[in-house]
Amino acid sequence: MKYFFLLFFFFTQLYTDAQPMPPLLKATDLYRLPQLKDCKASPDGTMLAYVVATVDTAKDKTMSHVWMSSVDGKTTIQMTNGDEGDVAPQWSPDGKYLSFLSSRNISDDSSSIWLLDRRGGEGQKLLDVKGKLAEYAWRPDGAKIAMVIKDADTGVTPKPKNRKPFVIDRYHFKQDIEGYLDSSSSHIYLFDVATKKLDTLTKGVYNETGIDWSPDGTQLAFVSNRSAAFDYNDNTDIWTIKAVPGSEPRQITTWKGADDKPVWSPDGTTIAYLQSSAEDDFTMYGHNLLCLVDANGGTPRRLSAKLDRPVNSPHWSKDSKSVAAIVTDNRNAYAALFSVADGSMKPMGNGQYNCTEMEALNDNNWAVLGSTPQIPYELYLVQHNEYKRLTHQSDSFLAHVSLANVEGFESISKDGTKVSGILYTPPNVIKQKLPLILFIHGGPVAEDEFDFDAERQVLACAGYAVAAVNYRGSNGRGIAFCKAIYADWGNKEVKDIIGAANYLIAKGIADSARMGIGGWSYGGILTDYVIATDNRFKAASSGAGSALQLSMYGADQYINQYNNELGRPWEHMDRWIKLSYPFFKADKIKTPTLFMASQNDFNVPVEGAEQMYTALKTLGIPTQLVIYPGQNHGITVPSYQADRLQRWIKWYDKYLKN
Repeated sequence: MKYFFLLFFFFTQLYTDAQPMPPLLKATDLYRLPQLKDCKASPDGTMLAYVVATVDTAKDKTMSHVWMSSVDGKTTIQMTNGDEGDVAPQWSPDGKYLSFLSSRNISDDSSSIWLLDRRGGEGQKLLDVKGKLAEYAWRPDGAKIAMVIKDADTGVTPKPKNRKPFVIDRYHFKQDIEGYLDSSSSHIYLFDVATKKLDTLTKGVYNETGIDWSPDGTQLAFVSNRSAAFDYNDNTDIWTIKAVPGSEPRQITTWKGADDKPVWSPDGTTIAYLQSSAEDDFTMYGHNLLCLVDANGGTPRRLSAKLDRPVNSPHWSKDSKSVAAIVTDNRNAYAALFSVADGSMKPMGNGQYNCTEMEALNDNNWAVLGSTPQIPYELYLVQHNEYKRLTHQSDSFLAHVSLANVEGFESISKDGTKVSGILYTPPNVIKQKLPLILFIHGGPVAEDEFDFDAERQVLACAGYAVAAVNYRGSNGRGIAFCKAIYADWGNKEVKDIIGAANYLIAKGIADSARMGIGGWSYGGILTDYVIATDNRFKAASSGAGSALQLSMYGADQYINQYNNELGRPWEHMDRWIKLSYPFFKADKIKTPTLFMASQNDFNVPVEGAEQMYTALKTLGIPTQLVIYPGQNHGITVPSYQADRLQRWIKWYDKYLKN
């Protein structure tokens, strides 16, 4: 009998080992990858509503629908379906209904609030909105809904054949996705659910966002920049207003930087919010601090002041004794609880999961949207300091692909700075030197983290060592690290990127003769800086980048930053020329470079790619320009997303493999 079981185990193991590995992840596999967002807990804490976005390849668009899962993991139901996207689910205060935003039966790009009985049935539209409905919030008794609506576009004719001209008087006059900015603003409205009456609560030239009801339903907190010259600074403050038409707002905070995301405590005494650490007219290099202020105003208290790490997504515990937030810390984003009494912080769970959203449940339990390098974002229950997975939307996707290996590394730059990175390598490669792609994040105030990174996974599965580098200017390492590149672009970041490349060469991971670099947004800008500094790179891809920074003045959305950080060009021309060195040293560039851009990008306009493409074309350096029609800074059309990945791989293969 013992002999029999040994044979059985041997042949079972042989069979298991012989099973073929699923094919390596490729660009078109991402069509099957669902994306979760907008998690909201039911009032009784037993259910979670959320959005699942999937790709409809026939229509070449991403579709979003509302789902519902129980926190015990036993029930998962798709609540909405159809041809139009459904987003931003919320629960009616009695827990009987789910509301959501949808553009169903609407001819333009606006949306309306729909209501759905959680037990099933068809959704019912609550109201028609003239203007862009941006956000909404139920009053605690369920009788009214507060909404933020942007003024209707006055430039559209009744039967639009040609749009009326844009008439612009503002200083900050363009913004990616929104386009050209006229005098329209976003205001707060009150909708009576029973009578269907819509009342105006705020009006004027200022914008209001970030609404949150007081627990007794008598007031709303919101965010607004009401300074005299609001286009010239980032000075948003927290305000409150009685929820009665004709009421005047009351200013709660007075910080000269940005205050954002007010959340009223359940006991109604305090407002938690995020405050930028930068007390400047622009806040690019600051990070968010978790603050508390009395609901009637007063001196704020910085709950996370000693942390020196950015926090986001504040949520109160049910007992008002603590505030939960997501902390960004050196390649990790973890959920943590901050004690209201003494400001002490306690991370939730074992730190295994990278978090982006969270919701308070019952009995001090929490739900988070979490990910690992091998698992895309899913919902988890955090209970007794442990994570329990609630959704399995990505299981089918993961079952049919093999993923790259992921590990962290640290490199030392030429000036002695320690820099954190993440390395992706193919799953089927025995240790050997690999062609390297340094794939650089944008921002610059962002960071690469230990979550599921689909793009780097695809690049690594194409046979490359792919390195993410959290260069100086990234967040997650403290304010000083973040602000190190102030008015000094393309210097310390380049040292950090080159230092990472040298480290990977010294470790025998990267082949020094086959190195490439690429990125999007500030990652594209840094690509231009690096190839103008180091000729070792045999291929590059600069996406949504720029090099002649002087030409971006007035052409993109960053006029406030430029004037504050770099100064007016006619007063500081030498500084602007210095930061434009990739263009003025284009004759030093030897790297074949693929330039990419989006046609309608107001963040980093297409001119940035066109100028560098023209320069390299003039100099006879192999180059190509790809422009994605109708896209803003972020590529949203699924086929374009796949095309971009495939073009990256084809370009790198041509110069790093052949």
